[in-house]
Amino acid sequence: MHKDFLRAGHLPTLIAAFLYFDLSFMAWVILGPMAVQIAADLGLNPAEKGLMVATPVLAGAGFRLVNGVLVDHLGPRRTGLISQVIVIAGLLAAWWFGVHSFAQTLLVGLVLGIAGASFAVALPLASRWYPPEHQGTALGIAGAGNSGTVFAALFAPGLAAAFGWSNVFGLVAIPLLLVLVVYLLLAKDSPSHPAPKRLPEYLAVLRTGDAWWFMLFYSVTFGGFVGLASSLTIYFSDVYGLSPVTAGYFTAACVFAGSLVRPIGGIVADRIGGVRSLTAMYAVAATALAVVSLGLSQSWMALAVFITAMLALGMGNGAVFQLVPQRFRDEIGVMTGLVGMTGGLGGFWLASSLGLAKQLSGSYAGGFLIFAALALVALLGLTGVKRRWRSTWGAATAGAARI
Repeated sequence: MHKDFLRAGHLPTLIAAFLYFDLSFMAWVILGPMAVQIAADLGLNPAEKGLMVATPVLAGAGFRLVNGVLVDHLGPRRTGLISQVIVIAGLLAAWWFGVHSFAQTLLVGLVLGIAGASFAVALPLASRWYPPEHQGTALGIAGAGNSGTVFAALFAPGLAAAFGWSNVFGLVAIPLLLVLVVYLLLAKDSPSHPAPKRLPEYLAVLRTGDAWWFMLFYSVTFGGFVGLASSLTIYFSDVYGLSPVTAGYFTAACVFAGSLVRPIGGIVADRIGGVRSLTAMYAVAATALAVVSLGLSQSWMALAVFITAMLALGMGNGAVFQLVPQRFRDEIGVMTGLVGMTGGLGGFWLASSLGLAKQLSGSYAGGFLIFAALALVALLGLTGVKRRWRSTWGAATAGAARI
């Protein structure tokens, strides 16, 4: 890690933000890797399976906006503490009382959504410590916490097979408690932070066109990432007949790829500019999703294409948040909430539409094609705004950060 970067911010807080984000994301998507086993026990159809794994994503989208506002009023450290306690309590309740119906899985999904809202806490917690020229790197490292989805895919199906899937909720609470202790010891709010705003001031950012562009861009990159992370265990099991554990391993490989490159995406965006990075990433992601919609004959072929898509989407996540703090540094709390919310909405759309497409047509192709088209829309939008961005707010950071 570059010495200038190490001197620029507060490394213990960056570590705490990463760990909090990482374990929260593990909890957030825990229903997806166990969906095959849960659906078998509760008798769920494809649409219900899709909605079950999509509910935490949708709830996370809503709670991200709430957390974005709380971050500006309570500070990111305190907001993160409250969120972690609620999630741990919810997981322990699900373990103690059990989950016995489809409706109860949706209630668990609502609680897990608070874990997904950790995004709106961890990124401002890290971002406020670092200057513009290091935003891509800092937020790439903090944002690499989405690697927690790897742990869920890797371990949850095997633990569910060994101990029963309802007991996994209690097991997940153990590492969350350990990270809560580390968070309390390491995390510290930056002394430089914007003054809290009134509600109309938060809503005022929606009158800025750039806010809507960032919301669209992240709905594709992060939405694609978390939507696939939540759905691929079901997909590999249903389409290729893989066991839940093997399907979990395949999913973990895809999610690991997307998580690993998020910091790289931020670093690359710092070097060549976020706009140039995103342009290539949208093109690759759209192509990969269109290819997988064709129905590849072998599971290893689908795995290769999904990994390609996840690499593009993961790097895109880092690139988007190289740009957001440059344009909205004083509104980073609420913008993180808004952009994160639409990222969650994109994930909900992909996960639920895959289940619905399977229910209605017997194939997942429609869900993949619609999301590929959304990636192309984002690419066209980015092409349309890049000249204005570079000549207006990009000019203000000339020499410090690249657009």
